[in-house]
Amino acid sequence: MTGNEAIAEGAIQAGCDFYAGYPITPQNELTAYMAKEMPRKTRVFIQAESEIAAINMVFGAAAAGARAMTSSSSPGISLKQEGISYLAGAQLPAVIVNIMRGGPGLGNIMPSQADYFQATRGGGHGDYHCPVLAPSSVQEAYDLMFLSFELADKYRNPVMILGDGMLGQMMEPLCVRRSAFGVRRYKKPWALTGCRGRRPNVVKSFFIREGDLETFNLLLQKKYHTIRREEQRWEGLFLEDARVVVVAYGTMARIAKSAVVNLRKAGRRVGLIRPVTLWPFPVEAFENSVKLKAQSAKRPRYLVLEMSYGQMVEDVKLTLNGRATIEFLGRSGGGVPGEREIEKQILKLLS
Repeated sequence: MTGNEAIAEGAIQAGCDFYAGYPITPQNELTAYMAKEMPRKTRVFIQAESEIAAINMVFGAAAAGARAMTSSSSPGISLKQEGISYLAGAQLPAVIVNIMRGGPGLGNIMPSQADYFQATRGGGHGDYHCPVLAPSSVQEAYDLMFLSFELADKYRNPVMILGDGMLGQMMEPLCVRRSAFGVRRYKKPWALTGCRGRRPNVVKSFFIREGDLETFNLLLQKKYHTIRREEQRWEGLFLEDARVVVVAYGTMARIAKSAVVNLRKAGRRVGLIRPVTLWPFPVEAFENSVKLKAQSAKRPRYLVLEMSYGQMVEDVKLTLNGRATIEFLGRSGGGVPGEREIEKQILKLLS
């Protein structure tokens, strides 16, 4: 399957009840797959009249207790940001997929990672966060759909999958779980299912009385603190003796891993940290890495690789807080650093 198709199939097998979207490359295969397969499973597919309509349809479906989802690509996600903020403010679970394209503006359909800030900083208005998951393979894109819906329901919060045009379009073998049976379902006593002999439920993000909104925001911050503590995920490779640690996520991490493996075969002491959760950022991975390197006389060095001109590198700097030397290599607008370019930069740091 392509990455886009794998995400769609993963969502279906994870129990997605409702999908609303609007076409935009390079994620159209995802929407097309849902258009074909959701009705076959007697679930709801809607091609909305716009991205704004789609995210508000997701709001309504989520409020009624459905496992709801939408997908788009960079400028389309920008249009959805008001609705994503409303989802967070109303504590509604939903999954939003962004298959990033080059920018800014309309940009092009080439792969990019320039939406990192938008995804991890709460891209809409207000003081909120979405858990952000970054797959690096077609298989992981499929697998993370199960986790994304579970996290959304567990924390009553929108969750974002952040991929890119290369991941969406590439085709790889896939091991598929062919049944939604056994998928963990959370009870939703807050959902708007009709007032059947109980007090009415209210779903809102509007708090007009003085002090009420601040009290609600403190409740959200408590939830975000729990997510930061409990939901950090990453992959570490060759960290025990690494003199240079490469940091990359998503498709960029695939290329970085190849460069790291090549240099390890040549006897070079280099390792890799691949964040799987971009928010919460996997601080623990770096704490462990710094502890492993503390015994070395040399100051540890980190090389951050991105298909942008420097976004995740800021989280690495905040995490390490002056305890290590941090270098950056990035390209954008469809440019992708290659293995040889990365190897050359690593060797420079090792010299």
